[in-house]
Amino acid sequence: MFKTLMVPVDLAHPERLERALAMAALVARASEGEIHLVAVTMSAPTALAHSPEEFDAKLEAFAAEQGALRKVAMRAHTVLSNDPSIDLDGLLIETADALGADLVVMATHVPGMAEYVFASHGGHLAAHAKQSVLLVR
Repeated sequence: MFKTLMVPVDLAHPERLERALAMAALVARASEGEIHLVAVTMSAPTALAHSPEEFDAKLEAFAAEQGALRKVAMRAHTVLSNDPSIDLDGLLIETADALGADLVVMATHVPGMAEYVFASHGGHLAAHAKQSVLLVR
């Protein structure tokens, strides 16, 4: 049913990804699909990595670890942005299209007051992506 799954990840908060990764793995195993972990970063040094290459290595290691743990094929995709806080929504949609994703599984948070004024990243993706989007709290 879903052969190509995309899961946006934030390596700064891997503990918040557990349920989304578990759900994506369940779907991928059931449909013999593959999971593509996508993370957006800057070319400038960040708290996570000094360079895009270092960030990519960390994402590759995370994908290998999670793939082995969940017994499903996972690939890592690092996307560069000058300003991820502004570009994130558009880059995730572009990447989902480029990967040919059938389903995007995304971790989200419990809505608060801010969501009455600003759309969440998951909400934006669900409203604008061509793919099916599963938001997991």
